[in-house]
Amino acid sequence: MAGQFKMMKQLQQMQERMLKVQGELGEKNVTGTAGGGMVTVTVNGHQKALSVAIKPEVVDPADVEMLQDLVLAAVNDALEQARQLAQKELGAVTGGLGLPPGLGG
Repeated sequence: MAGQFKMMKQLQQMQERMLKVQGELGEKNVTGTAGGGMVTVTVNGHQKALSVAIKPEVVDPADVEMLQDLVLAAVNDALEQARQLAQKELGAVTGGLGLPPGLGG
């Protein structure tokens, strides 16, 4: 019985830490780039886009498709970085529990 209580207490503490980390992720930003920095996209740890910056020299009315591709690549780069950040931060909370894949974050 004492073992179950201890485990429940540990799970409750882990849940509280995960909620705190999830909240903190919203305050952390990552930036994705494309075209050698011609397009940058900043997102937070909740994968919400915060800003897009496009250098004027990459804007070519005759080649809008290239600009679209660069924006898309920068967005995907930023989102991937945000996913990795979340995985790292949440994994630090659940890492020692030996949870099955998919349950740890």
